[in-house]
Amino acid sequence: MKKLIVTGFGLAALLLSSPSLAHSGPATAEQNKNARKLLFDEEFDGSTLDRSKWNVEGPEFWVNNELQAYVDAPETIRILPAGTVKGATGGVLILQPHWVEHFTTPTGRKTNFVSGRINTKGKFAVNHGRIEARIRMPDAAGVWPAFWLLGGGNWPATGEVDIMEYVGEKDWVGVAMHGPGYSGETPLVNKFFFDTGTDVTQWHDYAVEWEKNQLLFEIDGRLIYRVTRPMVEYYGKWRFDNPKHIILNFAVGGVYPLKTNGITKPFTGLPQATVDKIKQGQIALEVDWVRVYAPKGE
Repeated sequence: MKKLIVTGFGLAALLLSSPSLAHSGPATAEQNKNARKLLFDEEFDGSTLDRSKWNVEGPEFWVNNELQAYVDAPETIRILPAGTVKGATGGVLILQPHWVEHFTTPTGRKTNFVSGRINTKGKFAVNHGRIEARIRMPDAAGVWPAFWLLGGGNWPATGEVDIMEYVGEKDWVGVAMHGPGYSGETPLVNKFFFDTGTDVTQWHDYAVEWEKNQLLFEIDGRLIYRVTRPMVEYYGKWRFDNPKHIILNFAVGGVYPLKTNGITKPFTGLPQATVDKIKQGQIALEVDWVRVYAPKGE
């Protein structure tokens, strides 16, 4: 096992083997999008993350009793070139957690895990349209990668749309919406269970069609959940007529994995088997591309 050496708030450069490549599925066909205007297109074909499109979260950020500290380093956030990841259509974004014993954040929080989180805040925001990404995830209990949208103001007042959340049970992923009166343990949530022979370790297209009075969540073009304005307004104010930015992150442990698997040792929501996989560099979130289209008819 290779260890990361921490210097100050960063990580020293270190050669790491590429993450294990899971079984791939067939590429998702383009569905009803050929005539729509493309507002945002990230194919991850550069040699490094495009900082004109993405911000990188730092270690001061912490929520949900998650175990990791986010750091801006090639070990946690990097691009693999086209042709190196089986089943991908081009370059691939890698968000990867690592074990760094006794890592201390600038705020004094201590942890043994670092990982990556990126967002488009201040660089790109969308207000209605189709937001989607092609993603593959690891089989590992207690990990918490996500693809989601967030309003620019205080949470939850400006709304949140969780297009995909995964907490380490490979046969399902979750979607959810949060806002004033329906945040945290939101009633606007759904689990999608994959068909037999399919799971999160294969490539899938996760998307939301964000319309004026409803949001339609899809996986591989298949509708899995619909939330309408009356459903939201039963609990609180509709907060889905304002711009939202994109977030991709790889959290480790925390409140949602704990509530799912009940694991408390050796870490909250995270079993030893997953800790070992993280130490061995076997766990990563792979993102083939992210695309945003204008609403239908525009």
